[in-house]
Amino acid sequence: MPATFFPGFERRRIATGETDINCVVGGGGPPLLLLHGYPQTHVMWRKVAPRLAERFTVVATDLRGYGDSSKPQSDDSHAGYSKRAMANDQVAVMGALGFERFFVAGHDRGARVAHRMALDHRQNVARLATLDIVPTRYRFGSVDKNVAIRGYHWFFLIQPGGLPETLIGAATASFLEHTVRSWSATPGVPEADAMEEYLRCFSNPETIHATCEDYRAAATVDLEHDETDAKAGSKIDCPLLVLWGETSVQGSSYDMTAVWREYATDVRGHPVHCGHFIAEEAPDETVTALSEFFSGDLQT
Repeated sequence: MPATFFPGFERRRIATGETDINCVVGGGGPPLLLLHGYPQTHVMWRKVAPRLAERFTVVATDLRGYGDSSKPQSDDSHAGYSKRAMANDQVAVMGALGFERFFVAGHDRGARVAHRMALDHRQNVARLATLDIVPTRYRFGSVDKNVAIRGYHWFFLIQPGGLPETLIGAATASFLEHTVRSWSATPGVPEADAMEEYLRCFSNPETIHATCEDYRAAATVDLEHDETDAKAGSKIDCPLLVLWGETSVQGSSYDMTAVWREYATDVRGHPVHCGHFIAEEAPDETVTALSEFFSGDLQT
């Protein structure tokens, strides 16, 4: 099924040492890594990846725990799903494909992985685009009523003892449908075929558990890493593009570029007239923004 979303792309499965990462690769030109968010897969890039492949070598992956990538075990530290571990996977994938320096665009959880990658692997990330997030540390430190209501899943998915896994597993299709539809501001997006593919992957109990671990890591080990960076004054030093949906919880809650200037030295960005799923709801604007931003030199 995924191959039908990316005509002309090659499907690959790359061993990183800790995981096997599922991905599609297509196009030609400077390498561009695309990272998806929750509760989706690399299929979220289906409307933009083929167009970006006219100018870039596009690599769209499934994060560990998601889609058809491996679901490694994790312990009480949740380090197995830290953004550091997930970023290491993706750097290994790009290295296996022959790309030591590359561009990165991430949406939602993928943007959090990309944020960590830009800090831990500065020599690899030439430019970074984040789609519809504020940094994890800032998000937890600025929760208000709007964020708590519309971002309830941040606090639901981190609950211990398998509670969210049990509840989601009992009504997986309903949970997925509610989550995705409530975050989209565009009726009918994502379309039925994409939703069917998301459900195929998300219905796996191992995926449900792994994605909860992703959020548990964000509330524990990821915050520890973020606090260490904050105390050291460490910021993203590559050029950063920030895009957000006007009606998303991020877009309606934060001064997005101002927030990111606390975490990066070279920030530009703008809102997109849509909800959370920018690449699916506004593919034309997404392609234009990413193409222009990533037209810069890989060495800068």
